[in-house]
Amino acid sequence: MSNYLAIATVTATLQRILQAVIQQDIEGARATTLPPGGISTGAPEVGVNIFLYQITSNPSLANLDSTPNRVKGNPLMRQVAIDLYYMMSCYGNDAELQPQRVLGSIISTLADKGILTPELIRSTCNDSTFPFLSDSDLSDQVQTVSITPVHISLEDLSKVWSVFQVPYVLSVAYRACLVIVEGREAFQRALPIRDSSPAGIAPFPASPFVEKVLVQGSRFEPISLGSVLIVYGRNLQNQNVEIQIGDLVIKPTSVQDREIVFQLAAMPLPTIQAGVQSLQVVHRIASTSPLMTNAIASNVVAFVLCPTIINLSVREQEEVEDNLRSAVVVVQLDVIVREKQKMVLALNEWTVGSPTVYMFDRPPLPSATSTIEIPIKNVKAGEYLVRIRIDGAESKLGVDDDPDSPTYNWYNSPKITIL
Repeated sequence: MSNYLAIATVTATLQRILQAVIQQDIEGARATTLPPGGISTGAPEVGVNIFLYQITSNPSLANLDSTPNRVKGNPLMRQVAIDLYYMMSCYGNDAELQPQRVLGSIISTLADKGILTPELIRSTCNDSTFPFLSDSDLSDQVQTVSITPVHISLEDLSKVWSVFQVPYVLSVAYRACLVIVEGREAFQRALPIRDSSPAGIAPFPASPFVEKVLVQGSRFEPISLGSVLIVYGRNLQNQNVEIQIGDLVIKPTSVQDREIVFQLAAMPLPTIQAGVQSLQVVHRIASTSPLMTNAIASNVVAFVLCPTIINLSVREQEEVEDNLRSAVVVVQLDVIVREKQKMVLALNEWTVGSPTVYMFDRPPLPSATSTIEIPIKNVKAGEYLVRIRIDGAESKLGVDDDPDSPTYNWYNSPKITIL
């Protein structure tokens, strides 16, 4: 989300991007942001004029500020998601094809810079040319702003220019999607619930509550079976604590009131599937009373378990045509893959010069297994880094950590060789 300067910030960023390139491609070219009616007096002799001619509600987030979302407390303030439509008109000497050269420069530039990154937006706001954008916070918006060409029929194009009431010049339309503009008045919200304890029933005045699950030492590290995990929350400490992941029960190595440390590697392998997992903290209590349960469980928190490739082999290699091969890649994992899980094999050529990338889908398995056979075809001979994605959970690549190695800090495993 962003404040009232968001629209002007997008326009200024586009102007700054195009100005930096077209002046190198066409001498003397400038990028302006004038209304079509003022082009005759203020437009450059050669260059592009960027005009915001339409604003529409973004259909995918049209209900962003709906009542159900407000009740759930998602947005703090009222918000509207919009798309911006720009007409980019090219000027110059037709005898030297300057408008067409400018148009080509625009299309080439926006093909490379089709996303307004936070760095681009931030540098625009810090540019002395745009001091009025110093308070813009568009660079902090979670959603990215992408710039895509818009197809306009000849009839619609003629209607647009008839509205401008100026002679038509060579033009192309682009859409900036999406910009979220935030209101200024915050919602009225009730105070949060401070405790979710089961009404003070002894001997547990408060149930365990889990907030998040992270890899120890890194909040961004993907979770795999070799990970040491930390469960963050409150009321976690007890004499008998268990971590329950699906149907599996794990004993933690360290328990404190605000965090629990445990290792997934403590489980016999493979006993768990890749993908989304559910985790609960369970307090076991000894009770002979029929009125009391012998366990109190926390809320359920989900995390994604990524597979790890522990063995690779290639068999049934055949030459399809010159330098292209078909084969079967056999992947052994440390997790189970079940019948309905979606699998994708990714091969990245291990080379510095224009590496080739292949993606292969694997049909659903007939039964659960940790060893998968994936047919590949039309792959050129060479060395390839291998990754497998199961229901969106992707295996990790190894990195060369030897400072004396010529491939230091490169991805280097797991690899296969296609002969």
